[in-house]
Amino acid sequence: MAKLADRDRKKLRDTAFAYVDPSGRRRLPIHDESHVRNALSRFNQVVFEDEVARDRARTRLLNAARRFGIVPVGFVTGQLRGRGARNLPQGAVTFLMSDIEGSTALLLGLGDRYRTLLTDARRIARTAVRRAGGWEVDARADEYFAVFRRPQQAIEAAVSIQRQVRDHAWTDGVAVRMRMGIHGGRPTLAEGSYVGVSVHTVSRICGAAHGGQILVSRATLASVGDEMPAGIGVIDLGEHHLRGLGAQSLFQLTAADLPATFPPPSTGTPTPATEGS
Repeated sequence: MAKLADRDRKKLRDTAFAYVDPSGRRRLPIHDESHVRNALSRFNQVVFEDEVARDRARTRLLNAARRFGIVPVGFVTGQLRGRGARNLPQGAVTFLMSDIEGSTALLLGLGDRYRTLLTDARRIARTAVRRAGGWEVDARADEYFAVFRRPQQAIEAAVSIQRQVRDHAWTDGVAVRMRMGIHGGRPTLAEGSYVGVSVHTVSRICGAAHGGQILVSRATLASVGDEMPAGIGVIDLGEHHLRGLGAQSLFQLTAADLPATFPPPSTGTPTPATEGS
């Protein structure tokens, strides 16, 4: 198979490659049958930044093989066991979901340079989640979804991410602010992802937050009990209506070095709130 010429490579979209590394280099072309076969044979020669990236590339490569009618028996048995290979926790878990406030405006303003911003944001999130003992569940567009065995881990990761986002030197000097939601439950784990009301709930809580803000549910605080990580306070924001889920009590996490004043959550009219620590 002839090497993919630079001029031909530039014509391809990112989706024509199984892996795009943090620097933006596109690896393992999968746009036609011959390149898919080559990618299958070369997969183990590629160095990935983490197991999540490796797993995602494996999945994209397998999907491409199926599309071209290739049966990669050796590759499947030796490399590919689906996303479940990450051994995501089951039972009672705590979710952390985040996204970038005003991501569309950032994309329009930065153009191709937005990819660097997104890569940096994901690296920050992945590092904090891994250090807190969590797992990445999914990362698509500007959204990031992680899971933890204990709520304290999710809180520690969220605060760490907010601090790093604040201190990072972003592309073109733009301001980046992350919205975050934390909620727990007992979801069903199916085909390497989670299904259940708790997943929808954490998504709604994240959507209610403002950039730089971390919102948590009452269930999360109940699970934390008296074991809140040091230096973290809580503001009771009252009850808010979450679309499709009804009234939910929301709380804001605070830290001395992070912003604490935000508009009301964008969900509706709250009941009177109280502040505590």
